[in-house]
Amino acid sequence: MSFRPLTDRYAVSPQISQEELSALRAAGFTTIIDNRPDGEIPPHLQTEEMRRAAEAEGFTFIANPVVGGAVTLENVERQREAIDQAGGPVLAYCASGNRSSVVWALANAGRMPTDELIGLPARHGYQLEGLRHEIDRLARERG
Repeated sequence: MSFRPLTDRYAVSPQISQEELSALRAAGFTTIIDNRPDGEIPPHLQTEEMRRAAEAEGFTFIANPVVGGAVTLENVERQREAIDQAGGPVLAYCASGNRSSVVWALANAGRMPTDELIGLPARHGYQLEGLRHEIDRLARERG
């Protein structure tokens, strides 16, 4: 199980499995956000199977499927709300962790400096520099 902490309360990961849930619980996570659309994965890893297993393990489970290259404002707001309502550290997963980093950065626009929103994911190889303009725009809109 390989997760990449962006902050002390938010980490990203490639696809997780039911077998990894107890290790995630032991690592202190309380909320899991699934950013992967069901059409990309086999049935045993799809949303409802993962929700059932995660909730049985005591996690709050949020489905927020993000289509690669097509993040919506609804995705951003749902991620922001899930992060805000989490009772502890959050793990968000997708295919590689990149989409979970993108939607996190956009969700936190205006809360953290843009350089941090780009730089923290970059430590793990996620290149978000191309989102700078969008992060700045969202930050201005949120005032």
